[in-house]
Amino acid sequence: MSGSNDTAPALPAGTEITAKNTRLGMPPVPAATGRDRGAGPYRRLVLRGATIIDGTGAPPWGPADIVVEGDRIAAIVPVGTPHRPISPARRPPPGEYEIDCHGKFVTPGLIDCHTHIGVPYHALHGKVAPADYVYKLWLAHGVTTVREMGCFSGLDWVSEQREASGANRIAAPRIRAHPYFPAVNDMLKTIHTPEEARDWLRRAKENGADGVKFFGAPPAIMRAALEECGRLGLRSGCHHAQQAVTRMNALTTAGWGLTSAEHYYGLPEALYDERVVQTYPPGYNYNDEYFRFSAAGQTFLQAAEPGSAKWNEVLERFLALDFTFVPTFTIYDANRDLMRFRRADWHDEYTWPSMWRYFQPARGGHGAYWYRWSTGNEVEWKAHYRLWMTFLNAYKNRGGRVCTGSDSGFIFQIFGFGYVRELELLQEAGFNGLEVLRSATIQGAELLGLDGETGSVEVGKLADLLVLDENPLEDFKLLYGTGALRLNEETNRPEWRRALRHTIRAGLVFDVEELLADIRAMVAAQKEAEATGA
Repeated sequence: MSGSNDTAPALPAGTEITAKNTRLGMPPVPAATGRDRGAGPYRRLVLRGATIIDGTGAPPWGPADIVVEGDRIAAIVPVGTPHRPISPARRPPPGEYEIDCHGKFVTPGLIDCHTHIGVPYHALHGKVAPADYVYKLWLAHGVTTVREMGCFSGLDWVSEQREASGANRIAAPRIRAHPYFPAVNDMLKTIHTPEEARDWLRRAKENGADGVKFFGAPPAIMRAALEECGRLGLRSGCHHAQQAVTRMNALTTAGWGLTSAEHYYGLPEALYDERVVQTYPPGYNYNDEYFRFSAAGQTFLQAAEPGSAKWNEVLERFLALDFTFVPTFTIYDANRDLMRFRRADWHDEYTWPSMWRYFQPARGGHGAYWYRWSTGNEVEWKAHYRLWMTFLNAYKNRGGRVCTGSDSGFIFQIFGFGYVRELELLQEAGFNGLEVLRSATIQGAELLGLDGETGSVEVGKLADLLVLDENPLEDFKLLYGTGALRLNEETNRPEWRRALRHTIRAGLVFDVEELLADIRAMVAAQKEAEATGA
């Protein structure tokens, strides 16, 4: 991922990193071109007898019938009392298509606020997974909206896929495009002045960007860029990379108008009270992935203590700015227990072969730093998580917004499965089930500026809905595509139980079992092709 400055003529804004990667043998992932799954949208779809968890934090209620006309929720009708017969006279008229939701639960569709539609870097290890594989994994795990952070296949590519999804030409979630802002030396730098930054952002907006993904920049450029984002109505997220964070941490950029901080970078640095720059170990070199990630797990250990004056001051300053955190706990989870994620239940049937090879220890591969990962590293990362989670739980408790993102495609996390793991990790951080679901739905919609359209079960909103056999608040593990291994008390035999049955995106109804079968078949076919040399 390292590279030198480019001096070639300007490319369309949002395609610079794509052009560089293509030259290095990492072209855009194969785009989705058609739709073979999803029924509807229907003139009139009725979900009968559901228990609703609406995404706002309100507790479950029901039974209710939900009427969808086209792509929007037209009515939500209470039809009775739990454990009592429902009078037919209370129910809305029949629909063109109906789903029996008696004894089932309906929630809003989930929003993944930090995603990549495939990873071009996987091409260095064989045929890269197509976008269809990624989309179906998301839909099979209830993800109906994604924020594409980086647009590494190109802003033009993502914009076309966004339009195709919106028109139901492909089976995919709703997409928001945030291209990479090329202003850091170790990735790609084509922007060298504030004026160039403003010009690039104007062109990115014209090219279809919904927002921007930053990794940092010299302060004058970063400040000008964030001011221009505000003027243009572009949202922004920043991975405060170690190469840039010494000049501006997450609190600095929040004050300049940044919308959200991605991961945790820049947050512990805002909490430093006995240093300004992280104390790095002897021999540190950022381009050695082991040093990059082992030292990154020490940042919170060098920060102010929870509950200290500095800690509380930083919390309150972020709150005053109405700032958002997208922690993506899941993408670093293997750092705490490598063996667990290397042997996760889903890898055999659902992980694409080139992605699996990309995960393995290799010098020069991003996130492939396992060549010397130790028990000591895992212990440090566990302590790092405890502090990180303590801060974000406190932020949530004081009214701050913490949204759900996965960043899958790296570090033994695959699409969809990694998102469900993020729900579990928010619960580990101290969020109760309703707070987790709120983070994954209405708060994600607020971050993306879509809360008037999606993120909760309300009349007038888009019909982005999940139908589940069991209450997800009781066990998020039942949202995994594999399900979770449980004992059947009647047969006294273990079985895999899974809750999600239908994902509905803007009225288009997807059968989750069909999606999962498609993914398994795609992975098996690719393995067979590699085995036979086809």
